[in-house]
Amino acid sequence: MRGTRFDEEAFFRAIGASGARALVIGRRAMVFLGLPVLTADYDFWLHIDDIDAFNRAVEPFDLHPSRTAEEARRRGRYVLANDEHVDVLVARSVPTVDGVTVSMEDVWARRQQVRYADDVQVAIPTIDDLILTKRFAARAKDLQDIRFLESLRDET
Repeated sequence: MRGTRFDEEAFFRAIGASGARALVIGRRAMVFLGLPVLTADYDFWLHIDDIDAFNRAVEPFDLHPSRTAEEARRRGRYVLANDEHVDVLVARSVPTVDGVTVSMEDVWARRQQVRYADDVQVAIPTIDDLILTKRFAARAKDLQDIRFLESLRDET
């Protein structure tokens, strides 16, 4: 089996150029903030109306959706995969484990842009919003990540 020739910079450039409201969340967002965590996949929170634009943007990278756009809207998530793995959340809002409702529209409005390359910006949530996304599941790994994020927030 031969792996694809995945170009991460081109991947983020294509997403940015697509016009899709797509936020990098999870540990990849933490890496963009300079935190010392490892991750092997990509996690996005995508506006529910932008599934088709997002999928078209990543099609040249041979990333294939696990569900149709309509199925993804009903389920609230889907995966794009080949030898790369992209988890895509498409819910309008998600509750945290303690009942706080987090709206994609609100998180998108507060987003920050981080530079990936000279001509490539990546949208990520603010630190406070990224902490909220970590409280969607609040697994042991997420709780550790929250501590990292709170430390970073307290430094600024």
